[in-house]
Amino acid sequence: MFIEIEDFGSVIYAYQVEQITEGNEDLVNQALAAGVEEAKSYLTANVNSLKTFDGRIVYDVEAIFNTSGLDRNSLILQHCLTLAKFHLAVLCNADFIYEQAKERYDRAIDWFTKLAKGTVVLTSLPRVDIETTEDRNPFSSGSRTKFNHDY
Repeated sequence: MFIEIEDFGSVIYAYQVEQITEGNEDLVNQALAAGVEEAKSYLTANVNSLKTFDGRIVYDVEAIFNTSGLDRNSLILQHCLTLAKFHLAVLCNADFIYEQAKERYDRAIDWFTKLAKGTVVLTSLPRVDIETTEDRNPFSSGSRTKFNHDY
C-alpha cells in the first residue's frame, strides 16, 4: 500500500486518531485508502476524452502509487496524508481543529487539480508516453451525409 498507518503521524497525533476511531484500525485504513483513491482520481487521465491528448502531461498513476518507503514522492505522499486526515476528521468530535483540516484539504485538492491540468509539473513523477501506448489522434475530421430533397 502507498500509505501505511505509521505515516499518518506526520499529519495527525496518535492520540487524536485513537480518540476519533476508538481504536478501530479499519477506520484508519479506510481513510488512508480513500485519500489515495482521491489523489489517483485527479491524476488519472480520462482515455475517453479528447482533452486528455491536448498536450498535457499524462502521469503513470500505477507507477506512482505502487512505490513504497523512500521511493515514494514526498509531496504526493504528504498531500495524500492530508486527504486521508480529512476523511478521518469527518468522524471527529475529539480534540481536533476541523477548520485547519478543511483548509489543508482544500489546498491539497487545489494542488492536485493544478497538477492534473499541467499548471504545476513534477518532473520526478513517471509519465506515460502517449505515442507508444495508444494510436489515437486527438482530432477527427469528416462531414455530414449529403442532404437530398429527393424522395
